[in-house]
Amino acid sequence: MPTMRCRGLSPLAWLWLALVAAGPAAAQGVGAGPAPGTAAPAAEAVSAEGTDSAPAPAATAAADADEEGQGVALTDGSPADDGTLTILGQRITPGSRVRLDWSSGTTFSGEPMPVPVVVIHGARPGRVLCLTGAIHGDELNGIEVIRRVLSAVDPADLAGTLIGVPIVNMAGFSRGSRYLPDRRDLNRFFPGNPNGSSASRIAHDFFHSVIVHCGAIIDFHTGSFDRANLPQVRGDLRLPAVVELTRGFGATAVLHTPGAQGMLRRAATDRGIPALTFELGAPVRLEPAEIEHGVTAIDTLMSYLGMNSRMRMWKEPQPIFYESRWVRATRSGMLFSDVRLGDRVRAGQRLGRVINPLRDESVELVSPVRGRVLGMALNQVVLPGYAAYHIGEEASEAQAVRDAGLMPDAPVESEGMDQGSATEDEQEGSTEQVEDYNEDPAGAQGS
Repeated sequence: MPTMRCRGLSPLAWLWLALVAAGPAAAQGVGAGPAPGTAAPAAEAVSAEGTDSAPAPAATAAADADEEGQGVALTDGSPADDGTLTILGQRITPGSRVRLDWSSGTTFSGEPMPVPVVVIHGARPGRVLCLTGAIHGDELNGIEVIRRVLSAVDPADLAGTLIGVPIVNMAGFSRGSRYLPDRRDLNRFFPGNPNGSSASRIAHDFFHSVIVHCGAIIDFHTGSFDRANLPQVRGDLRLPAVVELTRGFGATAVLHTPGAQGMLRRAATDRGIPALTFELGAPVRLEPAEIEHGVTAIDTLMSYLGMNSRMRMWKEPQPIFYESRWVRATRSGMLFSDVRLGDRVRAGQRLGRVINPLRDESVELVSPVRGRVLGMALNQVVLPGYAAYHIGEEASEAQAVRDAGLMPDAPVESEGMDQGSATEDEQEGSTEQVEDYNEDPAGAQGS
């Protein structure tokens, strides 16, 4: 691998790139990168029979963006009449596994940062499912889920196409940071603007180079800022295609949230692509139980979509949550929890205590409703207003869908509090990011 392509990457990022390159069908080495903000040249494709697919002229969607930065017309991700799929300038034949490179911005020296995009184009027609991870660079569980899922898929046995991007925010991942180097949250800038801020340009290029080719999207996240999430999928249950997608996750909890403006999931559904956020555990760590749950859930989803023939059995029914609320600390001190993720709690039950060691004072945090712990802060020092426990109120799917339709503008605290900052100026023709960065946003949970 040429040294200049990976200058500035941490040992963790080096390790990830090495693991991808060592995969069963990974291209050997990475070629010279493109100019900043453009898709990288495609890697060599290898079919299930061992024959190379013929490259086609580059035709990235980003190149078709109009002068106002409005992007391109949406594609449904369907292959051409001959069964081939073209993405990032590479023509991929049925029964093939390829590793392509997309450039997630550049280093300070101007060198592109290559991001592996693995495409498994099945021998039989079917859905185009995209798995994306590490849009927040410190969220690790989804990276390993995507790696395991991709490694287990044989293109000869696959109906449809699986596209995996384990690390979208390579700059943040290489620094162990949630954010991009400009301290912006990439998941607040989709679908992006080719003439906007650095975050907006990266979002625009990824959206129009990769996302528009997808038929459905699962975007992996974890809790944020020392919080952990019960495995759960979040989506806009007002949309029938999204509701249908949630049914394929086995016993994984489902939470109704339309999504904040600028999120990848929100931008995708606004363009007609059903998308879900898959929350798994806590940031900055790898959690085997959550990873295994994620792998099993994606296998179940692929079976539900008819992409594979594997059947997964779940011990519990799928819980659905329309209403959820946060319990916040009312005093400063050290948080000690009495509950665990997934626990069912009753109204008035003590969830934990906040103890002030300087004053030897203790205050209890109690659940306002009967429900289930969907997310919680890890034991730590907290300040007044800190979001400590996320409690969901269970409902039937029919009730959740009905309530979502009746209250289309219901607040989405579970995600709206994630960063606490607005997206960039939406005025037509705007080229500058205008929101202020909040280094310690109030209550950040999920994505």
